Amino acid sequence: MGDVVNLRQFRKKRARADTEKRAEANRLQSGRTKAERKLADAENSLAERKLDSHLRGTSDDGQKA
Repeated sequence: MGDVVNLRQFRKKRARADTEKRAEANRLQSGRTKAERKLADAENSLAERKLDSHLRGTSDDGQKA
């Protein structure tokens, strides 16, 4: 027979885990200096442009030719 589970405690435990996950993401985002964020944004945009430049069959406005 299965274990008896208190749903209220289960919900609270899940909410705490979600809050902690959100807090960790915020710490990673806010824990960087402005220069680090700017560098990461520049690297991301460069990688995106390189990827987009390798697409085949597109025109300048992004529509398929």
